[in-house]
Amino acid sequence: MEIKVLKSFVAVATHCSFSKAAKELNTVQPAISRHITSLEHELGVSLFFRTSREVVISAAGQHLLKDAIRLIEQTEQAKQSAIRASSGCIGTLTIGYLGGATLSFLPRLVRQYIAENPNIDVDLVEMTASEQIEALDKREIDISFSRPLPNLLVDDYTSVTIYTDKLVAVLPVTHELAQYSTIQIKQLQQDPFILFEREQAVGLFDSIITQCDLSGFSPNIKKQPNNMQTVLTQVSSGLGVSIAPHAIRDLRSEGCVFVNLESVDVEMPLVMTHHSHTLSPTASIFVAVVQSEIEAIQQNMA
Repeated sequence: MEIKVLKSFVAVATHCSFSKAAKELNTVQPAISRHITSLEHELGVSLFFRTSREVVISAAGQHLLKDAIRLIEQTEQAKQSAIRASSGCIGTLTIGYLGGATLSFLPRLVRQYIAENPNIDVDLVEMTASEQIEALDKREIDISFSRPLPNLLVDDYTSVTIYTDKLVAVLPVTHELAQYSTIQIKQLQQDPFILFEREQAVGLFDSIITQCDLSGFSPNIKKQPNNMQTVLTQVSSGLGVSIAPHAIRDLRSEGCVFVNLESVDVEMPLVMTHHSHTLSPTASIFVAVVQSEIEAIQQNMA
């Protein structure tokens, strides 16, 4: 049963008149008659009793009328939902993020986005850099906030730098070097190191090792947690020192101090990444929100 045929049927049933139905639907009476005849043939029942003076709906027609009205309403709802989804008014948005690197700005941007788009269901998933790459590939997330992608993946995605971080020493407050604003990385060579697990952030781990090598020592790595908050907890507990992006200061860092590293100029960009050619309307709106705030984010993270 075609929707346009059902609309003709409902119009005739409502007005008990073919001519009035034709006027309502802005068509001609013969077209309405053809629709009703074809529907009766399809169903094998008479929907109306016709005389020269009146049109009376049959019992079968009365039964069909309720379902026809419901089907027409559902079709219109589906149409409107599709239109709203295509414009980003409804839908879902899933964001993968690095906790410490985004805590200073992501919650505020999501609140702004939800306030402007209340019918979009937003899901935030904290993930390591490696997990985000896999989730992007499987389309489990729409947008990633992480470190730059490996070169072999760059062509498939679009990335924009949100801000550029630096590496700092993370020391327990009781450490003999905690009172200084800047130290040399070599001054930590006798300390046990607590470094974020390499498998979860290869670029970060290798950059730290490289800086230690350039300073003439190999770090004594005692622990490799897979959670940056755990790194801070272990450092504050006096289990060792760490080198990490400065942004993790926004995590719970009581008992830790963050000390600049002299002559360590490693840049740690945080980038927003998404698929280049299949960005959903809901994600596209969020990307625009983020891009409008990048300058403010960079000033805050400086």
